[in-house]
Amino acid sequence: MLLWDGASIHRRELVKEYWEKHPRVQVEEFPGYAPELNPAEYIWNHADRELSNTAAEELDQLEGLLVESASRLSNSQQLLWSCIYASDLPWR
Repeated sequence: MLLWDGASIHRRELVKEYWEKHPRVQVEEFPGYAPELNPAEYIWNHADRELSNTAAEELDQLEGLLVESASRLSNSQQLLWSCIYASDLPWR
């Protein structure tokens, strides 16, 4: 399934040809800007909360903090599902 936001780049001939060659791809229209519908926004919010009270002095320290946050998230099915369910997408 493809959630399609209708952006001009997605209306190019190359994309249309791909859809024609791959009829199994189900396309659902999606608003161009709708963070409340995007589970990834809740993942970013989680990372923001974890990093909000940190002050990395070096870029590699910041990278380490981001990797730790992403690791915690990817190792928690419960947390990932909570990001999906927090979105306003109508799950079937």
